Amino acid sequence: MAGARWFARLLTLTGLAGHAVAATPPLPPPPSPPVVPANPYPPIGMRDDACPASLEGLGALDDRVVRNDWAWLCRYRAENARLDPAHPPRVVFMGDSITQGWIDADPAFFAQGYADRGISGQTTPQMLVRFWQDVIALRPSVVHIMGGTNDIAGNTGPTTPEAWQNAVRAMVTLAKANHIAVIVGSIPPSNHFGWSPAQQPAPWITRLNAWLKDYAKAEGLVYADYHSALAGPQDELPAGYGADGVHPNSAGYAVMRPIAEQAIKEAEKKALP
Repeated sequence: MAGARWFARLLTLTGLAGHAVAATPPLPPPPSPPVVPANPYPPIGMRDDACPASLEGLGALDDRVVRNDWAWLCRYRAENARLDPAHPPRVVFMGDSITQGWIDADPAFFAQGYADRGISGQTTPQMLVRFWQDVIALRPSVVHIMGGTNDIAGNTGPTTPEAWQNAVRAMVTLAKANHIAVIVGSIPPSNHFGWSPAQQPAPWITRLNAWLKDYAKAEGLVYADYHSALAGPQDELPAGYGADGVHPNSAGYAVMRPIAEQAIKEAEKKALP
């Protein structure tokens, strides 16, 4: 009893009589360790190998790629290194997703000594940055350049026809300086972009292709006119040739193949010494 009276007096003296004693608040949980994304790029700075250990799960528009490797030079670095310098590819196809998807739809076409260096989502300035690594260093006889869809869509920001023309001119100039014959492929038809719905691409595609055809003639290049063979009455890519109205399917690539084959024949004649 004496102990109880002493405790009650202690509560009175401390002003806690009649009040519940507050519980000690729980300690906050320890901070979670930082999430390390799969396939991280090395720390910034110059190094002998600037690529992640694996490209699995990465894409041209992945934030990790955009921040660390804007032109995605790492995409084909390992494949380029595996090529036999004594047997260079006859033709390199440089482009965006329409080029990238071609080898998946028609692998037999590329089994003729052709190298596909298309990257989904890319614009022509990005292609230009990797042109030396992915084309010139491979020493082909012919390069097939096709790009512009993503320039119109604005994948790397606002741009102009002149900027697209300059990127094309620069790639052509590099190829010719290294004795590589050039095919320029027309931008395939489309009248809507699902990932960039505010754009109205058909008039731009017509305008850029008109310039490209004139430029090819002036520079002695081969012009591969895929647009005329694929376009529907509204300058669209018909559903039978591509479900999303932008990317050809197997039927679309089947239309493109003989045009490319004829262009390659013409270009290889130009490439002869």
